[in-house]
Amino acid sequence: MWFLVVAMLVILVLAGLVVLYVAFPHRGEDVPHVPWLGRVLRKGVDNAPTLDNTGDAPPPELDSSLTLDLTDLDHGRPDRRTQGRRGA
Repeated sequence: MWFLVVAMLVILVLAGLVVLYVAFPHRGEDVPHVPWLGRVLRKGVDNAPTLDNTGDAPPPELDSSLTLDLTDLDHGRPDRRTQGRRGA
């Protein structure tokens, strides 16, 4: 029982830190009333390894046969509105 209570408290604290980071240091602002916490969060993020997503290579060209026009989406399917109205 106590394990669940402690685990839930740890989860809530971590979720609060994530929300706090996204709300302030991630946008480059200081955390109000606790600026030291914003500095700690920013240092942790600066030290964490990340992947570089700003590569110099252009994105690969898409094959034109894979792209569809919106009119191609319903091609070949019978119209449901007219199926039940034969003779009307």
